[in-house]
Amino acid sequence: MALQNEDEYQDLLSLWSDLESGLGIILNSPDSIQEFEQRVWQYDRWLRDLLQRDPDLGLYLLFQLASNSPVGYSASHALICAVLCHLIALELGLPEAERNSLVHAAMTMNISMTALQDQLTEQTDRPDPIQQETIAAHPANSSATLSRIGVADALWLQTIEMHHDEATDKGELRAVSPVRRLARILRVVDRYAAQISPRKQREGRSATESIRSIIARSTQPPDEVGHALVRAVGLCPPGTYVRLDSGDVAVVVRRSDQPNQPEVAIVINEEGLLITPARLHRTARGNPRIKTALPATAIRQRLNHHRILKLA
Repeated sequence: MALQNEDEYQDLLSLWSDLESGLGIILNSPDSIQEFEQRVWQYDRWLRDLLQRDPDLGLYLLFQLASNSPVGYSASHALICAVLCHLIALELGLPEAERNSLVHAAMTMNISMTALQDQLTEQTDRPDPIQQETIAAHPANSSATLSRIGVADALWLQTIEMHHDEATDKGELRAVSPVRRLARILRVVDRYAAQISPRKQREGRSATESIRSIIARSTQPPDEVGHALVRAVGLCPPGTYVRLDSGDVAVVVRRSDQPNQPEVAIVINEEGLLITPARLHRTARGNPRIKTALPATAIRQRLNHHRILKLA
């Protein structure tokens, strides 16, 4: 999908924002939502439709959202986890039923601690003992909440209940039970998305730092889920920032066949000045190469994302 004008960009941005807002409503007030499970299915279809238009544009907008603002973190986190789970499910060739349960679990895994999750992003202190208890209990509590309001998909509920269980790391992914497979995927995606998002007490990590940290911590090498995530979105996904070996800074706009060689738009020169217009560069075709990934907090300049995306 080529963005022809700023209206198309704003329309697409509004659709993603509306999806995030809708998720925020059902996560904050689950007991007041009639036919809750059907509403999640509706948002899942919405997500699929947006990604089918252009997955790279969708990832670009989501990573910008996840790494730039902690406002409404619970909904933003749920949405980006759902998108990443969808892409990993496609990458791994999961059965449709498993893909559905996984994405729905990603959307709702923290439903019992939505308010606390938003609070923690604004909190400068570490969680207190009561907050820690709520965090520790949320997999079981979220599953129980969903069951109480009518969710009947056992795999969805069990995946949430096990998504912080380190025992799910053991065994070849294809050989374990569906619930252990989905819980492992969700656990990896949850950590990855959380690490790239900023908090009051810390800056977010770069996407590359986050995935390397996850793979390094794997207790079952090779980390099948981590590598599937890299294949699905790249080491530096669309919407994340990189420094090139020329000293310039670029924002990733599209994936390529090589996870470490995406298409980028060069936006800031080595003196820290904006480059207008931005320059499209396919790193797979030659220099300059990517030297390192950057967290979004390293970028102080205001970028015109519509013009950047139009290049791609």
